[in-house]
Amino acid sequence: MILDEKYLATPYRCAVYFVPDIRSSWWQAGSEWLGRCAATGKSMTQPQLTGISSAEQWARTSEPRRYGWHATLKAPFKIRPSENLKSIMSGLQALADKLPAFELPTMQVRTDSGFIALRPKGDLTLINATADACVKELHSYAAPLSKADLDRRRQAPLTPKQDRLLVEWGYPYVFDEFNFHLSLTNKLDDMTGEECAAWVDAAQLHFSNLGACRFDRLALFIEPIRGADFELFDLVEMIK
Repeated sequence: MILDEKYLATPYRCAVYFVPDIRSSWWQAGSEWLGRCAATGKSMTQPQLTGISSAEQWARTSEPRRYGWHATLKAPFKIRPSENLKSIMSGLQALADKLPAFELPTMQVRTDSGFIALRPKGDLTLINATADACVKELHSYAAPLSKADLDRRRQAPLTPKQDRLLVEWGYPYVFDEFNFHLSLTNKLDDMTGEECAAWVDAAQLHFSNLGACRFDRLALFIEPIRGADFELFDLVEMIK
Protein backbone atom coordinates (compact mmCIF):
# COMPACT_ATOMS: atom_id res chain seq x y z
CA MET A 1 0.00 0.00 0.00
CA ILE A 2 1.21 3.50 -0.84
CA LEU A 3 1.80 5.44 2.40
CA ASP A 4 4.36 8.09 1.44
CA GLU A 5 2.98 11.60 1.97
CA LYS A 6 4.23 12.66 -1.47
CA TYR A 7 1.36 10.66 -2.97
CA LEU A 8 -1.16 12.95 -1.30
CA ALA A 9 0.03 16.03 -3.20
CA THR A 10 -1.93 17.56 -6.08
CA PRO A 11 0.19 18.63 -9.07
CA TYR A 12 -1.16 20.90 -11.77
CA ARG A 13 -1.50 17.95 -14.18
CA CYS A 14 -0.42 14.36 -14.53
CA ALA A 15 -0.09 11.95 -17.46
CA VAL A 16 0.41 8.25 -18.09
CA TYR A 17 3.30 7.40 -20.38
CA PHE A 18 5.30 4.50 -21.66
CA VAL A 19 8.98 4.90 -20.85
CA PRO A 20 11.84 2.46 -21.42
CA ASP A 21 13.58 1.03 -18.37
CA ILE A 22 15.35 4.07 -16.89
CA ARG A 23 18.51 1.97 -16.47
CA SER A 24 18.54 1.04 -20.16
CA SER A 25 20.36 2.38 -23.20
CA TRP A 26 16.95 3.34 -24.62
CA TRP A 27 16.30 5.72 -21.73
CA GLN A 28 19.82 7.09 -21.85
CA ALA A 29 19.75 7.69 -25.62
CA GLY A 30 16.36 9.40 -25.58
CA SER A 31 17.11 11.57 -22.56
CA GLU A 32 20.46 12.63 -24.05
CA TRP A 33 18.77 13.49 -27.35
CA LEU A 34 16.31 15.77 -25.54
CA GLY A 35 18.91 17.15 -23.12
CA ARG A 36 17.09 16.29 -19.89
CA CYS A 37 16.45 13.25 -17.73
CA ALA A 38 12.85 13.29 -16.48
CA ALA A 39 13.73 10.78 -13.75
CA THR A 40 16.34 13.02 -12.11
CA GLY A 41 15.32 16.43 -13.46
CA LYS A 42 18.91 17.07 -14.50
CA SER A 43 20.09 18.50 -17.81
CA MET A 44 22.11 16.19 -20.03
CA THR A 45 24.69 16.87 -22.71
CA GLN A 46 23.09 16.43 -26.09
CA PRO A 47 24.95 14.42 -28.76
CA GLN A 48 26.80 16.36 -31.43
CA LEU A 49 24.78 16.12 -34.64
CA THR A 50 26.46 16.45 -38.04
CA GLY A 51 25.57 19.75 -39.67
CA ILE A 52 23.37 20.92 -36.78
CA SER A 53 24.58 23.45 -34.24
CA SER A 54 24.15 22.86 -30.52
CA ALA A 55 22.00 26.00 -30.27
CA GLU A 56 19.65 24.80 -33.00
CA GLN A 57 19.46 21.36 -31.47
CA TRP A 58 18.55 22.76 -28.07
CA ALA A 59 15.90 25.04 -29.58
CA ARG A 60 14.28 22.42 -31.81
CA THR A 61 13.95 19.88 -29.00
CA SER A 62 12.43 22.30 -26.47
CA GLU A 63 8.87 20.97 -26.51
CA PRO A 64 9.58 17.24 -26.15
CA ARG A 65 12.26 18.09 -23.57
CA ARG A 66 9.63 19.70 -21.31
CA TYR A 67 7.46 16.58 -21.41
CA GLY A 68 10.36 14.15 -20.99
CA TRP A 69 11.38 11.09 -22.99
CA HIS A 70 8.16 9.11 -23.39
CA ALA A 71 5.28 7.88 -25.51
CA THR A 72 1.86 9.13 -24.43
CA LEU A 73 -0.75 6.60 -23.30
CA LYS A 74 -3.08 8.97 -21.46
CA ALA A 75 -2.47 12.62 -22.25
CA PRO A 76 -1.92 15.20 -19.47
CA PHE A 77 -5.00 15.84 -17.36
CA LYS A 78 -6.02 17.71 -14.25
CA ILE A 79 -7.00 15.53 -11.30
CA ARG A 80 -10.57 15.47 -10.00
CA PRO A 81 -10.89 17.16 -6.58
CA SER A 82 -11.94 13.83 -5.05
CA GLU A 83 -8.73 12.09 -6.22
CA ASN A 84 -5.00 12.40 -5.59
CA LEU A 85 -1.77 10.78 -6.68
CA LYS A 86 -2.22 7.95 -4.20
CA SER A 87 -5.56 6.93 -5.69
CA ILE A 88 -4.27 7.33 -9.24
CA MET A 89 -1.26 5.13 -8.50
CA SER A 90 -3.55 2.51 -7.01
CA GLY A 91 -5.67 2.58 -10.16
CA LEU A 92 -2.58 2.45 -12.35
CA GLN A 93 -1.26 -0.57 -10.45
CA ALA A 94 -4.61 -2.35 -10.80
CA LEU A 95 -4.54 -1.67 -14.53
CA ALA A 96 -0.94 -2.84 -14.94
CA ASP A 97 -1.81 -6.07 -13.13
CA LYS A 98 -4.14 -6.90 -16.06
CA LEU A 99 -1.88 -5.90 -18.96
CA PRO A 100 0.74 -8.21 -20.50
CA ALA A 101 4.24 -6.91 -21.19
CA PHE A 102 5.58 -7.24 -24.71
CA GLU A 103 8.42 -6.25 -26.97
CA LEU A 104 7.94 -3.14 -29.06
CA PRO A 105 8.01 -3.61 -32.84
CA THR A 106 10.94 -2.14 -34.74
CA MET A 107 11.05 1.63 -34.20
CA GLN A 108 11.63 3.95 -37.15
CA VAL A 109 12.46 7.65 -37.43
CA ARG A 110 9.58 9.32 -39.26
CA THR A 111 8.16 12.79 -39.89
CA ASP A 112 4.44 11.95 -39.60
CA SER A 113 2.24 14.68 -38.09
CA GLY A 114 4.77 17.40 -38.87
CA PHE A 115 7.50 16.54 -36.37
CA ILE A 116 10.26 13.96 -36.12
CA ALA A 117 9.50 10.97 -33.93
CA LEU A 118 10.23 7.31 -33.39
CA ARG A 119 7.24 5.26 -34.48
CA PRO A 120 6.69 1.49 -34.51
CA LYS A 121 6.54 -0.57 -37.69
CA GLY A 122 4.58 -3.80 -37.57
CA ASP A 123 1.73 -5.21 -35.51
CA LEU A 124 0.34 -2.47 -33.24
CA THR A 125 -2.39 -4.56 -31.61
CA LEU A 126 -0.82 -4.76 -28.14
CA ILE A 127 0.31 -1.13 -28.16
CA ASN A 128 -3.13 0.14 -29.11
CA ALA A 129 -4.91 -2.14 -26.64
CA THR A 130 -2.70 -0.88 -23.83
CA ALA A 131 -3.28 2.75 -24.74
CA ASP A 132 -7.04 2.21 -25.06
CA ALA A 133 -7.13 0.61 -21.60
CA CYS A 134 -5.25 3.54 -20.07
CA VAL A 135 -7.65 6.06 -21.60
CA LYS A 136 -10.79 4.19 -20.54
CA GLU A 137 -9.86 2.85 -17.12
CA LEU A 138 -8.13 5.99 -15.83
CA HIS A 139 -10.69 8.44 -17.17
CA SER A 140 -12.56 8.61 -13.86
CA TYR A 141 -9.51 10.26 -12.25
CA ALA A 142 -9.50 13.17 -14.71
CA ALA A 143 -11.39 16.40 -14.15
CA PRO A 144 -13.61 17.49 -17.05
CA LEU A 145 -11.99 19.97 -19.41
CA SER A 146 -12.83 23.60 -18.76
CA LYS A 147 -14.09 25.83 -21.55
CA ALA A 148 -10.64 27.43 -21.69
CA ASP A 149 -9.03 23.99 -22.09
CA LEU A 150 -11.48 23.06 -24.84
CA ASP A 151 -10.86 26.34 -26.64
CA ARG A 152 -7.10 25.82 -26.42
CA ARG A 153 -7.32 22.30 -27.82
CA ARG A 154 -9.58 23.50 -30.62
CA GLN A 155 -6.93 25.90 -31.87
CA ALA A 156 -5.48 22.86 -33.65
CA PRO A 157 -7.41 21.72 -36.74
CA LEU A 158 -9.65 18.88 -35.50
CA THR A 159 -11.99 16.67 -37.48
CA PRO A 160 -15.58 16.31 -36.17
CA LYS A 161 -14.64 12.87 -34.82
CA GLN A 162 -11.58 14.23 -33.03
CA ASP A 163 -13.68 16.99 -31.51
CA ARG A 164 -16.16 14.42 -30.17
CA LEU A 165 -13.29 12.45 -28.66
CA LEU A 166 -11.94 15.63 -27.09
CA VAL A 167 -15.25 16.36 -25.40
CA GLU A 168 -15.84 12.77 -24.24
CA TRP A 169 -12.31 11.71 -23.30
CA GLY A 170 -10.39 14.94 -22.79
CA TYR A 171 -8.06 14.42 -25.75
CA PRO A 172 -8.71 14.19 -29.50
CA TYR A 173 -6.08 11.60 -30.43
CA VAL A 174 -7.34 8.45 -28.73
CA PHE A 175 -8.61 5.06 -29.93
CA ASP A 176 -8.75 5.05 -33.75
CA GLU A 177 -7.01 8.44 -33.80
CA PHE A 178 -4.11 7.29 -31.61
CA ASN A 179 -0.59 6.94 -32.99
CA PHE A 180 2.11 5.68 -30.65
CA HIS A 181 5.34 7.69 -30.90
CA LEU A 182 8.29 9.11 -28.99
CA SER A 183 8.76 12.73 -30.04
CA LEU A 184 12.21 13.93 -31.05
CA THR A 185 11.60 17.51 -32.19
CA ASN A 186 9.21 20.42 -32.19
CA LYS A 187 7.03 21.02 -35.24
CA LEU A 188 8.95 21.25 -38.52
CA ASP A 189 6.98 24.19 -39.95
CA ASP A 190 10.00 26.46 -40.51
CA MET A 191 12.46 23.72 -41.47
CA THR A 192 13.64 23.30 -45.07
CA GLY A 193 13.64 19.88 -46.71
CA GLU A 194 17.42 19.76 -46.48
CA GLU A 195 17.39 20.65 -42.79
CA CYS A 196 14.71 18.05 -42.08
CA ALA A 197 16.73 15.38 -43.90
CA ALA A 198 19.78 16.24 -41.76
CA TRP A 199 17.73 15.81 -38.59
CA VAL A 200 16.26 12.51 -39.76
CA ASP A 201 19.73 11.20 -40.64
CA ALA A 202 21.08 12.28 -37.25
CA ALA A 203 18.21 10.61 -35.39
CA GLN A 204 18.58 7.38 -37.35
CA LEU A 205 22.26 7.26 -36.48
CA HIS A 206 21.67 8.07 -32.80
CA PHE A 207 18.99 5.42 -32.25
CA SER A 208 20.20 2.76 -34.71
CA ASN A 209 22.06 0.36 -32.40
CA LEU A 210 19.86 0.15 -29.31
CA GLY A 211 18.35 -3.26 -29.96
CA ALA A 212 14.94 -4.36 -28.73
CA CYS A 213 12.86 -2.25 -26.34
CA ARG A 214 10.56 -3.89 -23.80
CA PHE A 215 7.11 -2.42 -23.08
CA ASP A 216 6.70 -3.68 -19.52
CA ARG A 217 5.82 -0.67 -17.37
CA LEU A 218 3.40 2.24 -17.07
CA ALA A 219 4.73 5.57 -15.83
CA LEU A 220 2.98 8.40 -14.06
CA PHE A 221 4.45 11.79 -14.89
CA ILE A 222 3.48 15.03 -13.17
CA GLU A 223 3.60 18.71 -14.02
CA PRO A 224 4.16 20.07 -10.48
CA ILE A 225 3.00 23.61 -11.28
CA ARG A 226 1.58 25.07 -14.46
CA GLY A 227 4.24 25.36 -17.16
CA ALA A 228 6.87 23.33 -15.27
CA ASP A 229 8.81 20.49 -16.82
CA PHE A 230 7.11 17.11 -16.48
CA GLU A 231 8.77 14.74 -14.02
CA LEU A 232 8.72 10.97 -13.72
CA PHE A 233 6.77 10.41 -10.51
CA ASP A 234 6.44 6.63 -10.25
CA LEU A 235 6.30 3.40 -12.23
CA VAL A 236 4.27 0.21 -12.12
CA GLU A 237 5.20 -3.04 -13.83
CA MET A 238 2.95 -4.94 -16.21
CA ILE A 239 2.48 -8.72 -16.26
CA LYS A 240 5.78 -10.38 -17.23
